[in-house]
Amino acid sequence: MNREFRGARWRKSTYSIADGDCIEVADGLSDIVPVRDSKDPHGPTLAFTATAWTSFLAAIHTGELPTS
Repeated sequence: MNREFRGARWRKSTYSIADGDCIEVADGLSDIVPVRDSKDPHGPTLAFTATAWTSFLAAIHTGELPTS
């Protein structure tokens, strides 16, 4: 796990599906949104700027990106 995310409060994304294909998002970090695979919590972590993450979620909500 990335040391800078140690102690982060991870939660399953509301966009995850019930069959176990889940991502976890860490809250409470300023200006960065870490994302990881819930099945591999010690594996790699992607880090997005808060602006990029907000744009990504907006694109999903408006249908600009496929959801499956």
